[in-house]
Amino acid sequence: MGGYEAREAAWGKLEAHAEALARTPLKALFTADADRVARFTREVAGVAVDHSRQRITSETLALFMSLAKAVDLQGQLAAMRNGGIVNATEGRAAMHAALRGSGTDAAARAAVDKARGDVRAFAGEVTSGKRRAAGGPFNAIVHDLGPRFIYDALKAFRRPGMTMRFAANVDGAEIADALEGLDPKTTLVVVVSKTFTTQETMANADHARAWLVAAVGEEAANRQIVAVSAAPERAEKWGAGAVFPFWDWVGGRYSLWSAVGLSCEIALQDGAFEALLEGAAAMDAHVFDTALADNLAFRAACVQSLNRLYGMKTYALIPYGRRLTLLPAFLQQLEMESNGKSVDVEGRALARSSAAITWGDAGTNAQHSFFQLLHQGRDVTPVEFLVIARGSEGPASHRAMLLANVLAQAQALYEGKSPEAAKAEMLAKGETPERAQYLSTHRAFPGDRPSTMVGLDALTPKTLGALLAFYEHRTVMQAWLAGINPFDQWGVELGKQMAALLLPALQGGAVSSVDPATAAWVEKLR
Repeated sequence: MGGYEAREAAWGKLEAHAEALARTPLKALFTADADRVARFTREVAGVAVDHSRQRITSETLALFMSLAKAVDLQGQLAAMRNGGIVNATEGRAAMHAALRGSGTDAAARAAVDKARGDVRAFAGEVTSGKRRAAGGPFNAIVHDLGPRFIYDALKAFRRPGMTMRFAANVDGAEIADALEGLDPKTTLVVVVSKTFTTQETMANADHARAWLVAAVGEEAANRQIVAVSAAPERAEKWGAGAVFPFWDWVGGRYSLWSAVGLSCEIALQDGAFEALLEGAAAMDAHVFDTALADNLAFRAACVQSLNRLYGMKTYALIPYGRRLTLLPAFLQQLEMESNGKSVDVEGRALARSSAAITWGDAGTNAQHSFFQLLHQGRDVTPVEFLVIARGSEGPASHRAMLLANVLAQAQALYEGKSPEAAKAEMLAKGETPERAQYLSTHRAFPGDRPSTMVGLDALTPKTLGALLAFYEHRTVMQAWLAGINPFDQWGVELGKQMAALLLPALQGGAVSSVDPATAAWVEKLR
């Protein structure tokens, strides 16, 4: 049996298994296995993941391991680690793990080591005051397409006296907000663009450069601009005073480990960015060297893939931690840009969905908005809770309340409340039997709703690095199980091409070759 046939046969067995297992209540799975929590929980590098409240069994994992064999998942994992061509449509490697020292390709490691040394040296010159702006030491950074989530998550590790702002959206309000209140004479601008031709990126970069030039002149402005690009000549010609490499074997959504993280290297305390890399490398070591049966990322990929077989088209990620508020948005790009495909690597139409819609918000705020739907809505949405075991910010009483809420929400999704229990509660509160009966249907919870609990020992650069590497590996393994390429993103291209064609029309030119609705809106908006 060939690769495609073997893959589809393995998926067929999983689909039959899922159809049968879907009828099994979660409570029955716990009743049948007293060790279920331990069996479906793994902890690596300060990241614990509990899948026990997902509708999965040891038989499910065995079937997924058969699928992994059919798609040669371990061979693909080794190829990615060793610098093989795993991005078939673009003919490229995907060596983002090498950025944290986990790859085996000697040339890539040498290039990464040199770039890391250069970035550390540059950051050290900025933070020590050796490298200065026109008006004195740098005290602010504006980073276009920067790792905003990392900076937000690691607020406790920020360097005093250094402000960082971000601009990515081409909406002019974003770059205006980023520059507002900053002194151009003490601001460092970091521009990240692989080609240095991306329209949105260059619009913001041009505006920031003009802002600097107006205040300090062109020569001084160039010294306050840093570029991270795979087109260094183009970046230098544009006016960047320093350029760091961005290789074509690093996808944008996997790139924060590279010189793209320069701004965080400067804005965070000494050693923080290095610890982020170390945490990611620890997760890499586990994923690359651990058998699939105990491989945290593989088990997580199985759960995500299985829930789609159950017809669950979305999942909600709820971090119970203010510092992780941007994690759902971060994973939206990682997961949906990687795996939102409709054909396999060979170009054949997929028989099943390859990605869920990722969405979410921070708890407890989310409890007062969309948790109503999660608990009582007709459609079942798996929930991934993320909790931090130890924290030092804020009052201890607040922390206990936060932890109680996340545990309660997971339990409520699992347990539910029967109409009979709801009616008894109403009667105990003095309602009439008729009123209690009426209210019981509204106050009942179906329960039996799946969730995953992800726990960090503490929110540190090291555990954050491990967490993000875990999500990267989970995403890639899901793709390989589905038979797709997680390293290209052709779906973003068509809209960009059309925007380039529409721009002249919106600036007063002729409107041609567009549908009637687009033509009408061009007339309305210009």
